[in-house]
Amino acid sequence: MKITADTNVLIRAVVRDDERQARAASRLLKNAELIAVSLPCLCEFAWVLHRLYHYDREEIAVAIRALLDTARVAVNHPAAESGLAVLEAGGDFADGVIAFDGDWLGSSVFASFDEKAVSLLARQGRQTRLLT
Repeated sequence: MKITADTNVLIRAVVRDDERQARAASRLLKNAELIAVSLPCLCEFAWVLHRLYHYDREEIAVAIRALLDTARVAVNHPAAESGLAVLEAGGDFADGVIAFDGDWLGSSVFASFDEKAVSLLARQGRQTRLLT
């Protein structure tokens, strides 16, 4: 079976805070021929691990890299790597994904009120604009 994994399936498989759901999620993921993981799902995954389960950035990066390194997982690897680059630099995973998607869609400047995101992306060589 080829599946699209919802964020809650991935969270249960990683966090295992509900043993029944964790077993069901793990069984589904183990038996899937293909696991499609969307960019919004990865962004939610990072956010939920940080905000609800208090994972630090390193733990979140390890969890995302484990997904990316799974042969049966289909994901936009360059966008995920962009998210990881910002996350590992001290920012939010979603900001890196948003910047990547913007570039892919034809943008040349990442604009935000978020000073930290703008600073981290500028240090990575992206054109940015901080709004005030």
